[in-house]
Amino acid sequence: MLNVNRYKRVPVVHMPEREWPNKEIMKAPVWCSVDLRDGNQALVEPMEVEQKIEMFNLLVQLGFKEIEVGFPSASQIEYDFLRELVDRELIPDDVVVQVLVQCREHLIKRTFEALEGVKKAIVHIYNSTSTLQRDVVFHMNREEIKQIAIDGTKMVKKYMKDFPGEIQLEYSPESFTGTELDFALDICTAVQDEWNPTVDNKIIFNLPSTVEMNTPNVYADQIEWMNKHFKNRETIVLSIHPHNDRGTSVAAAELALLAGAERVEGTLFGNGERTGNVDILNIAYNMFSQGIDPELELSNINEIIEVYERCCKMKVHPRHPYAGKLVFTAFSGSHQDAINKGITAMKERDQQYWEIPYLPIDPSDVGREYEPIVRINSQSGKGGVAFVMDAYYGFKLPKSMHKEFADVIQKIAEAQGEVAPETIFAKFKEQYINAKSPYHFISCRIADVEDDDTHCVLTFEKNGEKKTLEGIGNGPIDAVKNIMKAELGMDICVADYSEHALTAGSHAQAAAYIYMWDKDSDRKTYGVGISSNITRASFRAMFSAINRLVKMNHNENGEIK
Repeated sequence: MLNVNRYKRVPVVHMPEREWPNKEIMKAPVWCSVDLRDGNQALVEPMEVEQKIEMFNLLVQLGFKEIEVGFPSASQIEYDFLRELVDRELIPDDVVVQVLVQCREHLIKRTFEALEGVKKAIVHIYNSTSTLQRDVVFHMNREEIKQIAIDGTKMVKKYMKDFPGEIQLEYSPESFTGTELDFALDICTAVQDEWNPTVDNKIIFNLPSTVEMNTPNVYADQIEWMNKHFKNRETIVLSIHPHNDRGTSVAAAELALLAGAERVEGTLFGNGERTGNVDILNIAYNMFSQGIDPELELSNINEIIEVYERCCKMKVHPRHPYAGKLVFTAFSGSHQDAINKGITAMKERDQQYWEIPYLPIDPSDVGREYEPIVRINSQSGKGGVAFVMDAYYGFKLPKSMHKEFADVIQKIAEAQGEVAPETIFAKFKEQYINAKSPYHFISCRIADVEDDDTHCVLTFEKNGEKKTLEGIGNGPIDAVKNIMKAELGMDICVADYSEHALTAGSHAQAAAYIYMWDKDSDRKTYGVGISSNITRASFRAMFSAINRLVKMNHNENGEIK
């Protein structure tokens, strides 16, 4: 049994005056990608310079205006990468690069050397402020920890004096979620007083959930508390940097935006230390699904995945929100049926808004295709099989036929697992369209006779032997049915009939479905016929159903059951 007594609850914020629960996200925040720093340091095989450049170019292409390019004072490859960006003039004028550095003078000096030639940069300094790290890592009190941040700010000011470009300061009280709120505010205020930001040159206060320690609402309370207690709030950009230790980083980020955050630091697909950083794409697509412009170019998710997987050498999980290979599929029969009906209804109503059960967005909006929406396996039902036949091949099976054909596919799925659309259609042709034995329709001449009856001269083959018979009925289908009823010696009747155009154009074909009932055995089955002539399609459908009935009425030895 789990020893729950080893763990204690992390304190929550007493804040009955909280306002964030009554707010809505109305616009996109400032996005800052940290793929090249947080994301890269968490890779088993960190990116080399050229891979970093490819990732940087992707981030620019996606529309990120702030990109943390690394920790240039920490390693030579980080330094060389930034120099490559500068020397090869790869940084667009509207993109600001961000560099991370600890509050140590030799590291800050090295960082400014790496930035030489950059027109505008964010210098991101940090030090850990949590109660736990003050105790077990640094053995320092509050004032000593605060002085580290103040000194780091002074060093940035010192080296920016001779720097020709623009510098914006970002400060992170690392492990913010484990820091007392009054101390987090105190240390940020001390940095603010030393930096003296203005409305035209704001300071970024980044409040990271370095380790996710509580439910998302608690993080939102912490952000709102800080947001309300900052002085000169108009000179501050309030940024968040959630991690995913509890698996709720996206929720935490969204609630923090309600609480006043204006900027989000995260990575593509949530790559990062431990369980990862917050997934910026997830939040952005969530906004998109609510009609909010995420202000990122995210219409080709497949391209993003391809670059990410190549550079990071990590696979996107098949169930990853929006990006996974299986997220726009449905194995459940009820889901498949609902998707089918939703797509049909939307087309019929020509409605403005996307509203399809189980599909929060149109897959084509993110560069995916409709083909993989429905996947058929042993858990699928009649609705999914019917959807495949309609969406892929244009056959709108009568509702009462759904189960009959789905049962055929179910047996295949139980034997082999997932069934591809091509296999489904091949089985459909085998079972219905190509059901031409023992009786094979050849031709039929029809003519009207007295009393609105129809005279029919039917030619067909029985086990390869041609036969021509005549009969009368109240229409062509009834006349053929009467001829075959006598030929078979079976009390058959047509229980249902439907038809529809199968394809458009000069070579248009029609599909006909006939549901036949053998009253003697009380067996029923569908037959399907296709032809450019709807009457001929109907005859073929009848023969298809007759052959299926004959097969159902006899065992493998040809004996009547």
